[in-house]
Amino acid sequence: MADFTQLPDLASRLLGGGVVRVDDEFFASADHLVLPSAPTFTPRTFDHKGQVYDGWESRRRRSPGSDSVIIRLGAPGVIRGVVVDTAFFTGNFPPFASIDGLFGHDWLPLVPKSPLQGDSRNLFGVDDERRFSQVRLTIYPDGGVARLRVHGDVVPDPALLPSEFDVAALEHGGRVVDCSDMFYGHPESMLMPGLAQHMGDGWETARRRDDGNDWVIVRLAAPSRLTFADLDTTHFKGNAPGAARLLGSADQREWFELLPRTPLHPDTRHRFPLADDRPAAHVRLDIYPDGGMARLRLLGRPDRRVLEENFRRRVEPR
Repeated sequence: MADFTQLPDLASRLLGGGVVRVDDEFFASADHLVLPSAPTFTPRTFDHKGQVYDGWESRRRRSPGSDSVIIRLGAPGVIRGVVVDTAFFTGNFPPFASIDGLFGHDWLPLVPKSPLQGDSRNLFGVDDERRFSQVRLTIYPDGGVARLRVHGDVVPDPALLPSEFDVAALEHGGRVVDCSDMFYGHPESMLMPGLAQHMGDGWETARRRDDGNDWVIVRLAAPSRLTFADLDTTHFKGNAPGAARLLGSADQREWFELLPRTPLHPDTRHRFPLADDRPAAHVRLDIYPDGGMARLRLLGRPDRRVLEENFRRRVEPR
């Protein structure tokens, strides 16, 4: 199985994921589960309920049963795997957990009741091609979980999308499929919603010491006729690329020019009309020679039939 952890976290707060319902969060709030940051821990930090944990922690059960939390996925889609991260929970982690997904009005099992290790990233693959909008984490019988990552492929509902939108956006199904370098920052950050908050919230490569240049390839939400690009170098001041170019392709074999090599300014949102309206399924961003890019937006008119067919296949009952 390919490493599913390289796929987007559909439950991330960055995409709008959030807690819908929780049985018990006496010691620590379940909202921590969907935070994009890695969990942290400061020993001997106490509040009125005890040691402070960066995660969800229920009280000790004194009767049979289990605790659960329901999380709304910020980007509904096909789930390829989940990570139940018990970081820093050692004598208080749950020994078992299960995961269910909401399909229509029914809860379907994704991960059966399975053993967990404390202070560990517990990875579970999921083999189900249906589109899920919520997940339910159940822990047995109680305890603490730092983060829940729900990795998969975004499947947007075409009925909720306009005729023209950002077809590179992660929340719409855009995805990075290859890149030359991601030493300081993953290129997926460029496809996230909203403006970059700081220099670490973007794609940044190492300094090149040769005559080449860095690049990234994005698979669009659907084959699209592209009209407009936003190349945003916000927060990148002494390390912005000197120039950039955009190429489009239907099959990643033949490429055509959308934007010729164009100078960029540091810490600036650049907006460019695009030169070729042939349908593109993939876009390649070249930066010269290296540096950082905060956001990449590609406005276009997608092939609605592709979007609708992908959605239909994922929501029809088996």
